[in-house]
Amino acid sequence: MSSFEGEGINTGPHAWLHFVGAGGSGMSGLAQFHAQAGGLATGSDRAFDQGERREIRDGLEDLGVRITVQDGGFVSLADRPCDAVVVSTAVEETVPDIAAARKNGIPILHRSELLARYVAGHRTIAVSGTSGKSTVTAMVFAILRECGRQPGLLTGGAVGELVDAGHIGNAWAPGDPGDGSPLPYLVIEADESDGSLVRYRPWCGIILNLGLDHKPPAEIMTMFQTFRNNVTGPLLVGSDANLAELAASGPRTEIFGVTDDGRPGTWARDTVLGPEGSDFQVDGVAFALPVPGVYNVANAVAAIAACRNCDLGLEVISRALAGFSGVSRRFQKVGAAAGVTVIDDFAHNPDKIAAAMGAARRFVEGREGRILAVFQPHGFGPTRFLREALVTTFIQSLGSGDVLWMPEIYFAGGTVTRDISAGDLINEIRSGGRDARFEARRTDLPALIATEARAGDLVLVMGARDPSLTEFCRIILKEMEKKES
Repeated sequence: MSSFEGEGINTGPHAWLHFVGAGGSGMSGLAQFHAQAGGLATGSDRAFDQGERREIRDGLEDLGVRITVQDGGFVSLADRPCDAVVVSTAVEETVPDIAAARKNGIPILHRSELLARYVAGHRTIAVSGTSGKSTVTAMVFAILRECGRQPGLLTGGAVGELVDAGHIGNAWAPGDPGDGSPLPYLVIEADESDGSLVRYRPWCGIILNLGLDHKPPAEIMTMFQTFRNNVTGPLLVGSDANLAELAASGPRTEIFGVTDDGRPGTWARDTVLGPEGSDFQVDGVAFALPVPGVYNVANAVAAIAACRNCDLGLEVISRALAGFSGVSRRFQKVGAAAGVTVIDDFAHNPDKIAAAMGAARRFVEGREGRILAVFQPHGFGPTRFLREALVTTFIQSLGSGDVLWMPEIYFAGGTVTRDISAGDLINEIRSGGRDARFEARRTDLPALIATEARAGDLVLVMGARDPSLTEFCRIILKEMEKKES
């Protein structure tokens, strides 16, 4: 039996849980999950109070989540006491809902503690790694769902098939898997950025890769080691050399990858990369993947390995993956006009940027086009930490004729030392011989990009945390449409 913080706190399907910061990707997912399971879910978010994130608010309310002003008044929303208030690391103690909870003796749980409880109560597949988590989580969910296993979902990126059905897309409550399993399936994204993945004890654990992201790799490896020890069933580990210690960890460990090195495992073979998808084989079974890039082949192989452990055959997995509809902001096509395609991507660390730029390069090959990239760094601390690697990545990824623009660093609030600018990175990239341009005001960029763009080009917008980036892509597309007319 797993032990949890606040052991006596009721978080079951009939509990009343109040979610502070319900507009965030992690918190909105938990609120949806609880509401879909039949619980009373309420929530607040300062962005909602300011009229922002309307689509998220509407999606929550459509599922029965009651949204209140973030003024502490949630305590009187129902005719019974609230069982717990759920918060994330980003929620400050000064938020009125937190003060009201403490005044009224309402327990406060971190979102990762609630997720750990959900993990323990399901046959959970937890996906970790510094790149690709959202996509692999979505792929495993899509395969299990297509094969009738009725999985649950808790992730950071909106899954295409759920969005297409009118949902927010980052959460789904499970049903009866229909295969005699004692517990329903749940697929989650296990995040290393705040260290929360060490709380989870999943049935199946996936460790995709280890690169430079929020924390030093050695610190992340320590978390991966704890995560590995918490997995109760199969552990699936990527074939990267820096994961070798984990790959050799035990009899239930399996390897996956895109370059067969002779070890037993799940491997992509005979891979053919196309501009908008890839073909490959696994143990003689053909796969046609409708999302581009070798990194997505690696993601698919991880998902295939997980689903094989759910007693699914390669043929049915192949059919399910062929209909995969992607994840929001993961090399997502926003539209095309005047012969120019606009792509929205969540890439924000060096590995993800290199992967997105590689997919963009393959897209423009043969079109006599260029990559017109926009990268918005997020956070002064992360930008400072990743500065050298980001500069190196862009120097290596940009080609002759390509252009990179950076607006100023996106800052979500709080106390921080502002001793670095996006302009500093641009100067270093330009010193490396690339066409890199700093434009402090992002609002000036759409017109500049439209003026620069010509038929065959691809506009690739990259960045994380800022929910307005997708709308920014749409504004660029509108500028291109003006040029077309």
